[in-house]
Amino acid sequence: MRIISGIHKGRIINPPKNLSVRPTTDRSKEALFNILNNLYRWEDISVLDLFSGTGSVSFEFASRGVKTITSVDQNEKCINFINQVSNDLDLNILSVKKKVLDFLNFNSRNFSIVFLDPPYIFDIKEYEKIILILISKNWIDDGLIIVEHFSKVKLNKILGFKETRKYGNNSFSFFKK
Repeated sequence: MRIISGIHKGRIINPPKNLSVRPTTDRSKEALFNILNNLYRWEDISVLDLFSGTGSVSFEFASRGVKTITSVDQNEKCINFINQVSNDLDLNILSVKKKVLDFLNFNSRNFSIVFLDPPYIFDIKEYEKIILILISKNWIDDGLIIVEHFSKVKLNKILGFKETRKYGNNSFSFFKK
């Protein structure tokens, strides 16, 4: 995987082979950030990356100048990898080893963007539960929730849905409060 833009543009990051995760593809990540580039000033926002896996999306936000990034994953190997890369590249990423729902039950901070990339085996009700928690606890103010998911999964019936953008087998669905 590589960082698409920012101060670490073009940097290749090789996650350990033993991580059982599916990183966001460079093509999809580039398309997503082209959308977000027109909506945000990077230095003015905060980001929550749920199911962060390899940290690919967190690294991209950090490289572009986002100063407050929280990455949450339950896999210790993923968290260790995010910490290692964050330290090596001097990125300001706070990584949290917790199950997402446990983190959501104890968080009290607001974010401009919440990015979710759960396993593709996720059930619609699980997506809905997390999105409703984020909206009901007012953690996004007038920000954005972005869900990466398998293209065959349709999230358009969930409260706050705005649109879906499809990129091959995966899609990004956008939600607002």
